[in-house]
Amino acid sequence: MLVQAQKSDAQSKQILDAVAKNYKAKKNSYFKFSYGTGDNGKVSQTQTGIFYSTPSQYKLKIMGIEQIFDGSKVYNISAEDQEVTIAKADGSEMMFSPTNYLNSYKNEYNTTYVGKKSANGVNADLIKLVPVKNNGLKSVYIFVNQAKNQIVKIEQYSSDNSVAVIAIQDYKENQNLDSGMFTFNKNNYKNYIITEL
Repeated sequence: MLVQAQKSDAQSKQILDAVAKNYKAKKNSYFKFSYGTGDNGKVSQTQTGIFYSTPSQYKLKIMGIEQIFDGSKVYNISAEDQEVTIAKADGSEMMFSPTNYLNSYKNEYNTTYVGKKSANGVNADLIKLVPVKNNGLKSVYIFVNQAKNQIVKIEQYSSDNSVAVIAIQDYKENQNLDSGMFTFNKNNYKNYIITEL
């Protein structure tokens, strides 16, 4: 049996550690982002999404779906289907979001510092992530504004040649958020089909 050890160069690890530490130190973060998907390395569809997070909870809205993670359960809410699916968290619950690689890069990816590259008007540091074991991805590129320790853009390339890109358009932190923002309230979804997995 061949066991692959995770490899990271010092520069990529230092940058990603600083970004992860920055987001975890915030009371909350808000991202407005464009989410593009396509095939053969080219984005053909783009949608706008919003993402709120605390160190232990999040709310994601994109493509008519709202996803809430309250710290223990994940709620997927589809307004179009008038349906809510509730599942226990297993660590892989977050959809492709602005921060989901900040938890997994340490164990699941080899990381390499590529150099400087312009992204969203920022001269960003580019880091390449390659999965240690097959997870359906070929590579992920994370563009970081090192001066602010913030993600600017993420490009995800899958083994089937599909591509997904998140480009951060607006970022805010430590806002005064409604205390119920990360809570699912059944009373707001009286006409919905609610399925608990």
